Amino acid sequence: MHIRDIFAEQETTYSFEFFPPKTAESAEKLYTTIARLEELKPSFVSVTYGAGGSTRELTHDLVVRIQETSLEAISHLTCVCHSEDDIREILTRYASAGITNILALGGDPPSSQTGYDRDRDAFQHAADLVRFIRKFGEDGGHTDPRGFGLGVAGFPEGHPATPNRLLEMDYLKAKVDAGADYIVTQLFFDNHDFYDFRDRCDLAGIKVPILAGIMPVTSASGMTRMAELAAGARFPARLLRDVERCQEVPSAVRAVGIHHATEQCRDLLHHSVRGIHFYTLNQSSATLKIYETLGLRERTSLAGKK
Repeated sequence: MHIRDIFAEQETTYSFEFFPPKTAESAEKLYTTIARLEELKPSFVSVTYGAGGSTRELTHDLVVRIQETSLEAISHLTCVCHSEDDIREILTRYASAGITNILALGGDPPSSQTGYDRDRDAFQHAADLVRFIRKFGEDGGHTDPRGFGLGVAGFPEGHPATPNRLLEMDYLKAKVDAGADYIVTQLFFDNHDFYDFRDRCDLAGIKVPILAGIMPVTSASGMTRMAELAAGARFPARLLRDVERCQEVPSAVRAVGIHHATEQCRDLLHHSVRGIHFYTLNQSSATLKIYETLGLRERTSLAGKK
C-alpha cells in the first residue's frame, strides 16, 4: 500500500522499526518479534539500512520477507556509498518485489571505512536522493503511477551536522519540496522538543505528516548507546534521576524507561500527533507493554488494519 493511502485512511499511524539481523540466531529471534508485533496491526514497519554491500542485501531480504506477511514494509535507503546506477538498481529490485515505500536518508559512512570521502557519492544530500527516487517513479520505474511513497528524517533536538536551526529547517523544507510525503523524527525524550519542532515546521510551510520517534530506555547502559546513536540525545533530568535511583536493579530501570515512554506517547496522543514510530531494537516486549497500558491493543482488535 502506498504511504499516501495509509495516511488517508488512518488519523493516527503506529509503526515499528527493525534492523537486519546478521546471524541465523538473531534472525529467528527477529522473526518471532515480528510475529508478535504483527498482532498489533501497525500501519507499517521500516527496516534500517547501512552502507556496505552485505548490509544492503540483508535489508533487501528482510523487507521482502516482511512483505510476505500482512505487514507493509518500508525500506531505508541512504546516499552514502552509492552511485546513481546503484540506486537505480536497488529501486528496480524493490519495484519488482512490490515494495512501494522508501525512507530516504543521508546516512553515515560505514565504520569499517575510516576517512571515507563523501564526494564519491552521487547524492550529497537526502533531498537529492528524494528527487532522484521521485523522478524514477515519474519515468515509469514503478507499477504504481505515483512511484514510491517517500519519507525523510527530522530532528526535534536539532540535526547534529547543522547547528544553525534556521538553516536546518531550510534543509528539511528542501527534502519535502523534492517530493517527501512525510517526516519521521529521530528519537527524543522530551515532548517539548517535538512540539517546538512541529511548530517550526508549520512556520516553514512544511505541511506533510510528522511522526514522532519513540525509543523506551530499557537499561542504564542502553542510555549511553542511545546518546551515541542519536548523536547526543537529551535525557530530561527527571528521567535521569529515576534511572539513577534504581540503576542497580535492571528490571526497575526497564520499568522506569517504559513508563516514561508510555507517558510520552499518552501526551503525544493528547496533542494530536500524526503518528508514533517505535524504535524497537528488534524486541517486542516494551512496545507491547506500551500498547497495553494505553489501550492501543484493544484499538487494533476492534478496528483492525484498514
